[in-house]
Amino acid sequence: MRVLVFTPSDRMILLFRLLAHVPLRWMHAAGRCLGWLVWWGSPTYRQRFKDNAERAGFTPAQYRPAIGAAGAMAAELPWLWARPQGESVLPRIVRWEGTAELEAALAARKGVIIASPHIGCWEILGQAVGERFVDTYGPITALFRPARKKWMAELIGAGSRERRGLQMLPTSVAGVRGLIRTLRAGGYTGILPDQVPPLGQGVWAPFLGRPAYTMTLLPRLAQQTGARVFFGVCERLPRGKGYTIRLMPFDGTALGDPKATPEAAAAAMNEGIAALIKALPGQYVWDYARYKQPRGDAASATRAEAAR
Repeated sequence: MRVLVFTPSDRMILLFRLLAHVPLRWMHAAGRCLGWLVWWGSPTYRQRFKDNAERAGFTPAQYRPAIGAAGAMAAELPWLWARPQGESVLPRIVRWEGTAELEAALAARKGVIIASPHIGCWEILGQAVGERFVDTYGPITALFRPARKKWMAELIGAGSRERRGLQMLPTSVAGVRGLIRTLRAGGYTGILPDQVPPLGQGVWAPFLGRPAYTMTLLPRLAQQTGARVFFGVCERLPRGKGYTIRLMPFDGTALGDPKATPEAAAAAMNEGIAALIKALPGQYVWDYARYKQPRGDAASATRAEAAR
């Protein structure tokens, strides 16, 4: 008799695939409870969360919904990564705002960059945009860093990152060159603009009143290719009713000006991100270590101290 042996990776993948069949509204409800459990159970997490939100000028009434939203974000991951890849359910649960101007930009074939920060469900935004426009304008292209854990890398690789309408490139020089080729050919890409980049790939720029090491990749792509930049937000609707995706052009700033300095372009980008957060503070990932120091930056400690 053959005995099946399940490794820890196999068990985690199986669990995610089973949870992917649970109605999304149930997972969101469970996730919000989880978010509050983590909030009360982890003083370090709670303090970092509060410090980031309050030093940015937000009141508890404004940022408190983000506590449950953080748990909902974690709970929707099985559905995002492991749901069956047959007929898409996204058209039934996603509402759209601002698609007319985005489609006009795509039709111009001069390249489009969609910047989606850590607000709401940015992964759904990428999946939904790619799925909606793939037949006419091809897939949305983005950089992808494989997860460190084997089971997670396998699950993501076989799930959302390989779904119809998505084209993933490695986070390498070759991947960046691929993004440039895509934009110059009139394609479109999605970028998380508020990630902390490695040392040497960013500049210090103000972000919600504090200096933050800010990527230069997005401004360089816009300046070198002439691609039009849009900011996108995927708001998680209450009681598991789905999502609303809002797409807004970000024209006339230093972000896409070839003559702008990297610092000016980064500051303009951060201003755009801050405006999105101010409009939806209850779904921003406040525990994200946005102000951390890139390794090896001797001046970063001085900047961090001056910001206190």
